[in-house]
Amino acid sequence: MRTRPTPPADRAWQLQEAKARFSELFRRARTQGPQRVTRHGQEAVVVVAAEEYGRLTARPRQPGSLTEFFARSPLRGSGIDLKRRPDYGRPVEL
Repeated sequence: MRTRPTPPADRAWQLQEAKARFSELFRRARTQGPQRVTRHGQEAVVVVAAEEYGRLTARPRQPGSLTEFFARSPLRGSGIDLKRRPDYGRPVEL
């Protein structure tokens, strides 16, 4: 039986090879990091472990509301004057 050479961690997998050796591709994505898969010589997808994907797509926690955001502001109570004159528009000739 003829064995195929094992792709190094930094080499991309051809799609056909990735399909034929998916278990190894899966194992390497879990142990060695992201695995690139090419189709027609062009990089098509990258297989990553679920933990890595979660880390990459995690969104930072945002304040619950705009009111909470301003309530936590370091400028709260600084005495800054944010008042302005009302703007009633300008006269327009008809």
